[in-house]
Amino acid sequence: MQTRRETLKQSAVVAGLLASAGFPQFAQAAFNKTAFDAKTVQDAVKAAGGGAVAESKDVTITGPDIAENGAVVPLGVSTSLSGVKQLLILVEKNPSTLVALFHVSDAVDANFSTRAKMGQSSDVYAVAIMADGKALYAKKEVKVTLGGCGG
Repeated sequence: MQTRRETLKQSAVVAGLLASAGFPQFAQAAFNKTAFDAKTVQDAVKAAGGGAVAESKDVTITGPDIAENGAVVPLGVSTSLSGVKQLLILVEKNPSTLVALFHVSDAVDANFSTRAKMGQSSDVYAVAIMADGKALYAKKEVKVTLGGCGG
């Protein structure tokens, strides 16, 4: 199983290869450092190309009400909306809020899941960034009983 750090490193290598092969637009899409370094939900959404966030019933976040182990919290995001460009999963109280960023087209079923580290109980957000820049979200509180970030 790959760690997040290894995955990000491989993404950076692939982005570099794509850029050197004359595909800079793919290199940009492969890794958005600014978004992953963001400290707040709004900053991460803005760095990913979204505007002000608005709640929507068309975006779904899944995860446990109580996570027994914060080191591996299963989270999911989905939407049936068309015109979605990116789906994000964010953990508000993590040091870096953005956990996952998925590039989407209408040819892809916009339904993704991953596992995240959570050091403490927090609101978790699923954000759909639309082609016109609108950012629609759903949120869910996840309580962590055993910390995952060094806890």
